[in-house]
Amino acid sequence: MLPLVLYDVICDLPGKNFSPNPAKSRFVLNYKDIPFVTIWVDYSEISIAMKSIVNTVPVLSDPNTGALITDSLKIASYLEKTYPEKPIFPNNSESLIHAFDSAYMSLIIPGFRPVFLRTAEALSPPNAKFFTEIRSKDIPLPWDAKDDKNWGLLEKGYNTAYEWYQKTDGKWVMGDTLSYADFVVAAQLLWYKRVLKEDEWARISSWNGGKWAQLLADVEKECKLV
Repeated sequence: MLPLVLYDVICDLPGKNFSPNPAKSRFVLNYKDIPFVTIWVDYSEISIAMKSIVNTVPVLSDPNTGALITDSLKIASYLEKTYPEKPIFPNNSESLIHAFDSAYMSLIIPGFRPVFLRTAEALSPPNAKFFTEIRSKDIPLPWDAKDDKNWGLLEKGYNTAYEWYQKTDGKWVMGDTLSYADFVVAAQLLWYKRVLKEDEWARISSWNGGKWAQLLADVEKECKLV
């Protein structure tokens, strides 16, 4: 089996990766034990690197089938159908998990200002400029990491997500069954941990009795990343 190719964006932090959407694909590939390599691209040159096919990541190329897939959800669906071992959409849950993804993101996006700021700081100047131009369309400037209101919006979103998790008997959103829904949550947490300052990540880690730091650690363990 030839290794698959995952296109991801690079930052100036040790370890290179930070972006949550490629992280979802990386979790799936590692969890399913699918061999892959990463091609790193500059944020501002994604469309050039992909020969104008797309202007975002992740992108997955599978030399075993000739498939080229964009969008993290479509990549997850492709990997589930093509490599069904260790399912990530158990019990025909794919449509429900897609809805979970949308609902979860709608909870947390309003609180992204501090994370966007720290992300721009972690990028090279050309990439930071490009990132700011693109993301300020979603969350208008200025981005402030010191305003408690912004942190409060993010915490409010996670309080609701915590209620969702509390409705199950296990540590995952589907109880004792790990699924792509947990990868969606963990990918955002990984982003925060990578770009935020130590005290800012500690702040998030303290929410809901330490639920989110533990969830990230549990997902990384399942995906053999620790």
